[in-house]
Order: sequence, then C-alpha cells, then structure tokens
Amino acid sequence: MTDAAPSPAPVKARPFNELEVLWVRHWTDSLFSFGVKRPEDFRFRSGEFVMIGLPGEAKDGVPGKPVLRAYSIASPCWAEELEFFSIKVADGPLTSRLQKIQPGDTVLMGKKPTGTLVLDALTGGERLFLIGTGTGLAPWLSVARDPETYSRFGHVYVIHTVRSVADLAYRDFFTREIHDDPLIGDEAKAQLTYYPTVTREDFQTPGRITDRIKSGDFFRDLGLPEGFNPARDRAMLCGSMAMIKEAGELLETYGLKEGSNAEPADYVLERAFVG
Repeated sequence: MTDAAPSPAPVKARPFNELEVLWVRHWTDSLFSFGVKRPEDFRFRSGEFVMIGLPGEAKDGVPGKPVLRAYSIASPCWAEELEFFSIKVADGPLTSRLQKIQPGDTVLMGKKPTGTLVLDALTGGERLFLIGTGTGLAPWLSVARDPETYSRFGHVYVIHTVRSVADLAYRDFFTREIHDDPLIGDEAKAQLTYYPTVTREDFQTPGRITDRIKSGDFFRDLGLPEGFNPARDRAMLCGSMAMIKEAGELLETYGLKEGSNAEPADYVLERAFVG
C-alpha cells in the first residue's frame, strides 16, 4: 500500500480586484478623478458604491494591511471602465497616496458593490432631484447616464453645491458633453437640467442649496412651483453630512418619506457615508 500524495492546499480567493489605472484627471489642488479597467465579472447598479484602496505600506519588510474607503462609482452600469471622483487630503491615510496614482498603476477594488442611491429604492414619480455637495456628485454621474433614469422620470435635475467655481468639476460635462452621449444624449437634452451653486465666490446662483430651497430661489430659478410634491417628486442626497441632514429634514416637511432597497419611497440618502 502506497501513501497517497497530499492534496494541494486550496487557493484562497483574493478579497479585492487588482485593477489597472487607465487615466487620471486633476481638476484642482483638492479634486481629481481616475478611471480603472472594469473586471469582466463586475456588475453593479448605477448609483452604488464600492471599496477602493491601495496596498498597505511595508514596514520593516512586512507588508501593511490594505487601506480602503467607500467610493461611489461615477460610471453608469453599462460602462466598460469604472470612474471615480475623489478629494485630496494631504494627511489622509488613503487619499494622500491615491492622489499620486498614474496610468499603469494598480489600485484595489472590493468585489461587492452596494448602496441606496439607486432607482430601485425609489417609487415612481415625474421629477427626480439629484442633490449633491463636493464629491457627492459622483453617483449622479452614474445615475444621469443610465437610460432607465429617463424612462422612469420625465425630468432629472442634477444639483451640485461647492465652495468655489473651480470646484464645479464636470460642469462642462453636464452642460454640453452629455448631450453627445450616444446612448442617452437626446434624452439628456430634453430631460436633464444642471443646477450648480457656489458658497464662497460670486456666482449667478450663490449659496448653499438648502438655503436656496428654503428661500424659494431654487424653484424660481427653474421656473417650478415652489416646494416639493410627494405625488410627483423623488430625490437622492449625497455629500456633506450637514447638507444631507438638512435636506432630508426639508424633504420631510413637504411630505416626502425616506426609502431604502427593502422599502422604496420618495427620497434616499447614502448612510454609508453619513455614519
């Protein structure tokens, strides 16, 4: 009787995708975007987020643990590459290094996208308000390029509040370039309105979006009846915790109810970023 050869140890699946950086764009000293190659088996719903990161820095020859943070996917669900929009933090554990990536570098990405900023978490309506501050614009870049958005809503409003005019990344995209999109360009021309506001510089629509909603300026600027109507209006919120809290309370005063993947309703926010 001969001894059986030992079975090889099972190969442990890697918890992250290792993806090639395809391009990087620096908008300002504090904002940048980058694109990575999409894994063939990666599926997500427009508006979801995923963990993005870099390998940990080695210390005394020992590799460190990967550093990861949640990032909204700025690409629509059909895109062949994945786009992300990020701030730069000089001493941030991740962004202090991530902002230095170059095409050809490798970043880590989780394998399980998730989130509530998806059409599935909203009930039917006529108008969709996508309200974001800073890099909270990222999921709207995804949702606004999804054909289903225009099938479900007659009009879509992309609302972006930033501190300075230079921070209005993707302004040209929402005012011009999206109209040439081969998939949803015609729909965007007819159904999409871009509404930026700036809080710390002169601008045609100055101030925080919540203040402009409270004053009624927001509705007057767009030629809409003042207020939100739960019978027809739906909203998504992403950005600073202060904006999300205040905007959510405002929507509630008009009768809109918060929804989720389990119980779709009138508006949603991303609690993974709120804490």
